Amino acid sequence: MKIHIRGGRVIDPASGLDAVQDLYIAEGRIAGLGKRPEGFRPEHEIDASNLVICPGLIDLAVRLREPGYEHIATLESEMNAAVAGGVTSLACLPDTDPPLDEPGLVEMLKHRARNLNQARVYPLGALTQGLRGERLTEMAELTEAGCIAFTQADAPLVDTAVLMSALQYASTFDYRVWLRPQEHFLGRGGVAHDGQVATRLGLAGIPVSAETIAIATILHLMRDTDARVHFCRISSAAGLAMLREARAQGLKVTCDLSIHHLHLSEMDIGYYDSNCHLVPPLRSQRDRDALRAGLSDGTIDALCSDHTPVDEDAKQLPFAESDAGATGLELLLPLTLKWGEESAIPLAAALARITCEPARILGIQAGRLSVGGDADLCVFDPDSYWRIDAQSLRSMGKNTPFFKWELRGQVHYTLVEGQVVYALGR
Repeated sequence: MKIHIRGGRVIDPASGLDAVQDLYIAEGRIAGLGKRPEGFRPEHEIDASNLVICPGLIDLAVRLREPGYEHIATLESEMNAAVAGGVTSLACLPDTDPPLDEPGLVEMLKHRARNLNQARVYPLGALTQGLRGERLTEMAELTEAGCIAFTQADAPLVDTAVLMSALQYASTFDYRVWLRPQEHFLGRGGVAHDGQVATRLGLAGIPVSAETIAIATILHLMRDTDARVHFCRISSAAGLAMLREARAQGLKVTCDLSIHHLHLSEMDIGYYDSNCHLVPPLRSQRDRDALRAGLSDGTIDALCSDHTPVDEDAKQLPFAESDAGATGLELLLPLTLKWGEESAIPLAAALARITCEPARILGIQAGRLSVGGDADLCVFDPDSYWRIDAQSLRSMGKNTPFFKWELRGQVHYTLVEGQVVYALGR
């Protein structure tokens, strides 16, 4: 289909383009930017006056809950949530049941995702068989099946010999390893940041050292193996400082931050608000401020939603017994805009953290607008406010710490490969 998108503010963080102009789509690709291609006759037109047209968002941390947890969410429901949030590409974690540790499971997931014709799915393969932290998976076969990197998700990897073997193997064959750093024994049994709020509420704490010790271990092994590691969902100022220093020393380090830790701190737990039961835990206000600064100066490469649909009954339990996690796919854009506004970050620079930067980490040709490139687009109103409640979320997971917040930035259209997969109000 040929589509003419008229009069929008076209922002491409990768190239620095920021101008009000038209955009033309043909055969799933961008056929023209500003200048109408010769002989172009659109079959469909979209009026984007007062709207922003940017690359489709890319989310680095999404749990689709299939296979194994369909009672919590389905592939269809979460893919609908993705495109409603302007997300056109997402990396899904392997902590399903069974975990994504066999090629057949990965192929089935990709096949089902393609048939839904929504966002593009990039599976992260399990780093160890069954995520048990004992034996490495067949990374070559999983890569051939479609995995773009390997991770333990939140499962512990206690045996450092296994971790070193994984990094050696990944380095040899240029596979990417994604790790959320947490020392298992220090974090065991904890449900909140080991600080004044956890003490007041009588909750078991997870100290910052659980993160920094794990980062130190991984960095030491990286120096020995020359592996490249993506650090997922950094939560502390101390951890961020270690990654900043490692990058200055030339280690192949990238890292991301969740939208929850960008805006919230341990104080938001209030009186046992289980919506704030997250992994890693919400840290101190000083940590949050350092993370915001790290995102601004580029030490933190990308933002992610850390989308984790949770069963409603599992969130109704007392804080320490409730399941950790929150929905986030549909909040990635407005919470990024909120950070950009509060930090006086130009709109294009803020959008870079959820478009071209995560694309670079994933190693995919996405997250940018260029003639001849895939027409994966997000068209949104930057000035429209909407209220977060259960009815406004398409995800089956209705749990978020941002309930009742009014956020700016509403998606009007999402296009994947030139097809309109979401339109506001339909």
